[in-house]
Amino acid sequence: FKFQYYQQLDVNIPVPSGLFRIAALLVKSGLIDLDNLYAHLLPNDDEAFEHFGSFVSRKIDEATKIGKINLAATGKDLMDDEKQEITIDLYTALEMENDIVEERAPEIEKNQKLGLLLGFLSVHDWDHAQLLFERLAQLNPVEHIEICHGLFRIIEKTISSAYSAYCQTHHKISRNIDTHMIDASSVSSPSYLVHPPKVFFQMLAVCGPYLHRDTQLFQKVCRVLKAYHASSKESAHTTGVMSPESHIEEALGSCLLPSLQLIPANPAVDMEIWGVLSLLPYEVRYRLYGEWEKDAEQNPVVLAARQTAKLDTRRLLKRLAKENLKQLGRMVAKLAHANPMTVLRTIVQQVEAYRDMINPVVDAFKYLTQLEYDILQYIVIERLAQGGRERVKDDGLNLSDWLQCLASFWGHLCKKHFSMELKCLFQYIVNQLKKGLGTELVVLEELIQQMANVQYTENMTDEQVDGMAGSETLRLQSSLFGSTRNYKVLNKSTNKLRDSLLPKDEPKLAIPLLLLIAQHRSKIIINADATYIKMVSEQFDRCHGILLQYAEFLSSAVTPSTYVQLVPPLEDLVYKYHIEPDVAFLIYRPVMRLFKSSSSGEACWPLDGNEEGESVSCDDMTLHGDSSQKLIMWSDLLNTIRTILPTKAWNGLSPELYATFWGLTLYDLHFPKDRYDAEIKKLHDNLKQLEDNSDNSSIAISRRKKDKERIQDLVDKLNNESDKHQQHVASVLQRLAREKDKWLSSGPDALKINMEFLQRCIYPRCVFSMQDAVYCATFVQTMHSLGTPFFNTVNHIDVFICKTLQPMICCCTEYEAGRLGRFLHETLKMAYYWKSDEAIYERECGNKPGFALYFRFPNSQRVPYAQFIK
Repeated sequence: FKFQYYQQLDVNIPVPSGLFRIAALLVKSGLIDLDNLYAHLLPNDDEAFEHFGSFVSRKIDEATKIGKINLAATGKDLMDDEKQEITIDLYTALEMENDIVEERAPEIEKNQKLGLLLGFLSVHDWDHAQLLFERLAQLNPVEHIEICHGLFRIIEKTISSAYSAYCQTHHKISRNIDTHMIDASSVSSPSYLVHPPKVFFQMLAVCGPYLHRDTQLFQKVCRVLKAYHASSKESAHTTGVMSPESHIEEALGSCLLPSLQLIPANPAVDMEIWGVLSLLPYEVRYRLYGEWEKDAEQNPVVLAARQTAKLDTRRLLKRLAKENLKQLGRMVAKLAHANPMTVLRTIVQQVEAYRDMINPVVDAFKYLTQLEYDILQYIVIERLAQGGRERVKDDGLNLSDWLQCLASFWGHLCKKHFSMELKCLFQYIVNQLKKGLGTELVVLEELIQQMANVQYTENMTDEQVDGMAGSETLRLQSSLFGSTRNYKVLNKSTNKLRDSLLPKDEPKLAIPLLLLIAQHRSKIIINADATYIKMVSEQFDRCHGILLQYAEFLSSAVTPSTYVQLVPPLEDLVYKYHIEPDVAFLIYRPVMRLFKSSSSGEACWPLDGNEEGESVSCDDMTLHGDSSQKLIMWSDLLNTIRTILPTKAWNGLSPELYATFWGLTLYDLHFPKDRYDAEIKKLHDNLKQLEDNSDNSSIAISRRKKDKERIQDLVDKLNNESDKHQQHVASVLQRLAREKDKWLSSGPDALKINMEFLQRCIYPRCVFSMQDAVYCATFVQTMHSLGTPFFNTVNHIDVFICKTLQPMICCCTEYEAGRLGRFLHETLKMAYYWKSDEAIYERECGNKPGFALYFRFPNSQRVPYAQFIK
């Protein structure tokens, strides 16, 4: 009856708060039923909901108009706006919230149901308060300051004991750290158990984005959730009850993340919420980010915050340049602290459209927190996976500009900021490859190029190709892309990339990714749906280049013993994973170099460990890898090789020749002395220029000293590697000279030996890469100079040029044709050298089996010089 009295039209006095409190106490004690009391309260729910719905729609329209261009503005107004000093507005949304609260202030006096809700909160009766929160959800009661603060008081009381235990334990740990008495186990596992009641998570769900009003309570909630997660590992989980991870996900999705975007630029809050998010797998985090982004449409305050952040971000990006990077970069970070999802998505969209923005944006991102880096990676993956955008241009050959810009941006970002977590991106690429989609491999290409300085290119000069036959230092110095001077940073970024592919306790994606790229390469032609052959050719060349780049990075980034443990056996590569033999040997080649004979000391294949030059069988060689692996003999490898080719192929060829050809590299056969000398001379010239520098300031002297030390280190490394390389080639040639007699055998089809060798060995590898094209020509020249029985050099040149060259060109892609041309160039260079002088011909060809007139008889009459030059 008291409530009905205050409902009379002639009574203008608001309901006293004490009446609501007494009613709440009576309901809490069970003397009054809530439903019976609720029926006597005004206003009617439907009327209140309708009125509030129109109010919210009006506010949403106001928020939507933020940032809209005024078409009635004059050109002078727009120019004046452009000339204004750049500022960012972090409080527009909060000002709108204050206006909304002021407009709704009389509502809490007129709405008796909201007053009763406030009464329940004042007596800490959460059960009945929750019922009213559910019934009045369409009125958004938490928006009222009094109700919000009442809810905060209940939350504070609910977690007070848990937070006190957390503080006491961490105070004890910090005190032990100060006195150097801490035990490692006391840090990893808490000495207390925190299990917040179920109502705590219900309160957070009701609170929604309004926890931003009390950042201290926000901090306490985050810390209690972290302690709850740690405690859950120490206690058993009850079947049928929500897991701690599920409760934490609910708290993050319903309250913490929505509240974050209304807290103006507070990186400490970012770090607190990241402390909770980092406990969850990235799959869960990304799902929460996706839900968070879609939940802002019905809340005008949150919508205003996002619209303002988007507007300010675009204004900043228009002015962002190298000259004002320090100032504007921090302003970008402030915006991202407050509203990371909106700000970072806007920036990524701009980067996709404008390549010139990549470098300044990457530099500006050094001020971001770990939470923002994680959200940024989610946005990049989401943009990659977004449908409705073409990944290839209309010509069907080139990748779309947005995809190339996004890949370049990600490569530069990960190179500069090591806090990025890459395993989720690699998992996405693996999933795409499983679906048969390989366009996203361009992201992997950029990552390897930027972080590991491993770049694949077809346009190489003769000097570069020659330098690629040398040591690692020579290859780096000889290449156009080997100009990186900060080797410390390069090593750090390379290790970061390697550790992301090979984490200690996560699924290792390095080898699955390699195998999937190899399989995708094989399927491109088979599953081609392009209109023109050139499109298929371009896709194949692009995938093949990434395969070469990734294989080179992987083999150089890990130790040989680690590589052996990772790579499957050759038999599995060919038959289990259905990888073509040429690609299988690309993967397995580093493993072959760890086969070692028990009688040859420490020398591994292909080095010759027999100093006395006696004929020693390779059958006793074993693979020296991890002790837990099955022992693999060289004979087992040869048996596997026998199954790769048809039986008839072995009528002339031998598995020993096949293994030797596919196992060696250009480094084993060719010592580029001129390139070593040229690079060393170039470094000496650089030293001389430094010594001639007349700047004697302290900074210049210090810089010169560091540069001299760096250059001298390179000179010493090149000298040592040059000597080592020369000895290596001599040892390999010694082994080949001893084994050459077993490579080929005579038979009824001796004329087909060269054709089989060309088909099974030369052609597949000479179109594989530029280095392999030179290697094939060098290997043929080595076979000739060693006097390999039953290998006819004249017939090889004749068959290649006159019979197979034209059909081979017709079967090549654009890049493969270029590699074939390189092999032809090297072959003809060798032939023209022999042709240049009869004395040279007689010295290098006159006594070699390769110039025998009769193939089956290596010691028969030789081809005369006059006949050869015809």
